[in-house]
Amino acid sequence: MTINNRQIHQQFSVLGTVYRTVDAAAIAVGLGLSLEVSGAWHVDYLLAGCAAIVVHYLAAEFSGMYRSWRGASASREAFATLGVWALSLAMLMAMGFVTERLAHYPRPMLGYWLLMTGGMMVFSHATIRAVRRALWCRGVHTHNAAIVGVTELGFQLGRNLLEEPELGIRFAGFYDDRPAERNAKIPPGLKRQIGGIDDLIADAKAGFVDRIYITFPMRAEDRIRGVLSRLGDTTASVYIVPDFFVFQLLHSRWTDIGGLPAVSVFENPLYGVDGVVKRMFDLVVSSLLLVMLALPMTIVAAMVKFTSRGPVFFRQRRYGLDGEEILVWKFRSMTVCEDGPNVTQATKQDSRVTWLGAIMRRTSIDELPQLFNVVGGTMSLVGPRPHAAAHNEQYRKMIEGYMLRHKVKPGITGLAQVRGWRGETDTLEKMEKRIECDHEYIREWSLWLDIQILFRTFFVVFSRKNAY
Repeated sequence: MTINNRQIHQQFSVLGTVYRTVDAAAIAVGLGLSLEVSGAWHVDYLLAGCAAIVVHYLAAEFSGMYRSWRGASASREAFATLGVWALSLAMLMAMGFVTERLAHYPRPMLGYWLLMTGGMMVFSHATIRAVRRALWCRGVHTHNAAIVGVTELGFQLGRNLLEEPELGIRFAGFYDDRPAERNAKIPPGLKRQIGGIDDLIADAKAGFVDRIYITFPMRAEDRIRGVLSRLGDTTASVYIVPDFFVFQLLHSRWTDIGGLPAVSVFENPLYGVDGVVKRMFDLVVSSLLLVMLALPMTIVAAMVKFTSRGPVFFRQRRYGLDGEEILVWKFRSMTVCEDGPNVTQATKQDSRVTWLGAIMRRTSIDELPQLFNVVGGTMSLVGPRPHAAAHNEQYRKMIEGYMLRHKVKPGITGLAQVRGWRGETDTLEKMEKRIECDHEYIREWSLWLDIQILFRTFFVVFSRKNAY
């Protein structure tokens, strides 16, 4: 089979230009307002405004800020917008420090600029989103769409189109040439089957549908080619929806290699702006916690040292991002420090646990040194809990997709822990449930989900369930 050297190009977005213009205006207006409030003025501020627009533009382009946000939640877009602007201003301040121009800038003015511009960006993006949704819901600049293929994938696509009017696409119905007995039954609430491929061609030529989605299985290459050949006589926009969902998708996104498209099946969701936002959140929160807990952690360290023999800290080899080996810090809670090919999990009334260790394990105080792992970048506040290397080697042979949990950094707490799958995994089913939660976290990640998990963790810790 010969592959033609053809590229698939990204469509230039007019809406992206609107966002870029609005953000530049927000930076300029925010600077002006902050100068007015702080009562400061210097000629360098004009240069700072221009530099901020350029830096923000580069940061936004690099992080993918101006990609399509269709299907993404408004909160996620807002967090990403604030994160990119905060990063841009931090980069600008670093440039000012290096060039020794930062002394001209009053600290209150920089704070006002951060808050005012960030607020205007979030408000303007939310306004644009609301206007688009309102127009599309009223049928303004919408497209009539048809789905070729009465298939399970077609049903899922139809549901998505009906449930998301902000996409600006009105779903007309299904077209398929196969006899009814060979097709799946269309679920209640979805549109009906309008006709066959001949009817589709006629409706497309008449302008009844202007977008056509082909949902045949990838193995049906001949059928797809036949439909495409006939649709070439119309002016409708035609899309092929590949049935990648026959695979277990951990996190999926499009990429390209020299114009040749590829879709990820197992992928880290924290790329671009999302990765920057999560890392900034980790750094800020973990640093604040270390400052607040410095004295209590010092007291705990002294108690560990003087109540039992052994080191204060226990460092165990575990798997980090992409399966790389890391050392995870904990206050020592046992009389042993196992880190070999065989590690025995702690059980209820385990004789190896010291009296102080029992208290620390019930309250999760022994996990606090992992804040240093977070600051160092080997762990995150929220993510799949890291298992001992010995347990990883054991369970990767028993649970399909086990190692995919390492597509993100391990966390001090995670979705599995707040759902009750914390502590000893004395049965395979318990570990399977934990892995299911880890996969769900990777698929559904958002900064808001991290915040929810951190909040729920406090209640889990105080409940002391499964902690021993």
